[in-house]
Amino acid sequence: MKRRQFVGGLAAAASIAACAKQDADCADGTTAVASFEWSAVTSWPPKYPGLGIAVDNLAERVDKASNGRLKIKVYAAGELVPAFEVFDSVSRGTVECGHDASYYHKGKVDAAQFFTAIPFGLNYLEMNAWLYYGGGLELWRELYEPFNMVPFPCGNTGVQMGGWFNKEINTVDDLRGLKMRIPGLGGEVLRRAGGTPVTLPGSEIFTSLQTGAIDATEWVGPYNDVAFGLHKAAKYYYYPGWQEPGPTLEFYVNRDAWESLPADLQAIVDVSCQAINMDMNAEYMHGNANALQQLVDDPNIELRAFPEEVLEHLEDIANEVIAELVDRDPASAKIYASFDAFRQKSKLNQRISEQAFLETRL
Repeated sequence: MKRRQFVGGLAAAASIAACAKQDADCADGTTAVASFEWSAVTSWPPKYPGLGIAVDNLAERVDKASNGRLKIKVYAAGELVPAFEVFDSVSRGTVECGHDASYYHKGKVDAAQFFTAIPFGLNYLEMNAWLYYGGGLELWRELYEPFNMVPFPCGNTGVQMGGWFNKEINTVDDLRGLKMRIPGLGGEVLRRAGGTPVTLPGSEIFTSLQTGAIDATEWVGPYNDVAFGLHKAAKYYYYPGWQEPGPTLEFYVNRDAWESLPADLQAIVDVSCQAINMDMNAEYMHGNANALQQLVDDPNIELRAFPEEVLEHLEDIANEVIAELVDRDPASAKIYASFDAFRQKSKLNQRISEQAFLETRL
């Protein structure tokens, strides 16, 4: 009798364990609640302010909102995969999800650059408007479908800085021969202006600038730049960040992993990404204000505005670069048509609202 009870207990336990793999009615009349454990790889240094912390915050929100049913373990750049191999790892299903910037995929899927930032493009408010209400997110997901991934906007730094330079930029001639860390379409613009763009992960920027391997770098803005100590490696700090006016970061999930989630967990991931998208911008607005004051008070730093001549020259080149991309790549043409249509509509509204108010206040 005891043996029959023991074997029966094992069978019941096995039944419960089997149904626990997904939400289902179990043999004992209960309903098992599925739980999932994911790995997320990123392009950021561990615990890095803003960029790196964002995905940690995302994992924490998802864990709490799901009551522990979906746990995401975050790996910084290099801990599981190199900084620029996040896309491939998620696409192959080596890991379930990743966090980086879509313009890192230039050359693999050129049209992805529109979903981070393009030179003289949309700011943070405009990017969110286009993505969430202007059809941008649908186009983004369509673009990533062949790569077996589902993307989400998940963070934005706001308008970035033009970068750190070890020499003054007074005319367009000063761009010639300049070796600068600058990714995406901004890098191509610099190349055509006579400079040499270099792509480096964040962890290598300070040493490269300090040793003279590069002459200049853009990274993010005061908050992150001070954290990296870039103000100790170059003197001139230029604005505005023409190359990244409203850079959106991305969280993307392997489609098979995404489709394995029940609807409520999918909704939790979706809403949590929106929350991080808003929260990161608030963090940067606060952090940049404090860090910029520190830099302004430093007698060794010179805060400079790019000359109008330089900005106009860069914008002309940017328009040429984008036109060529659109001509050769049908996916870019489709996405840019939507992107630019909204940008043109938004210009007047921005001019008489945000821009007009800030000029009045300042």
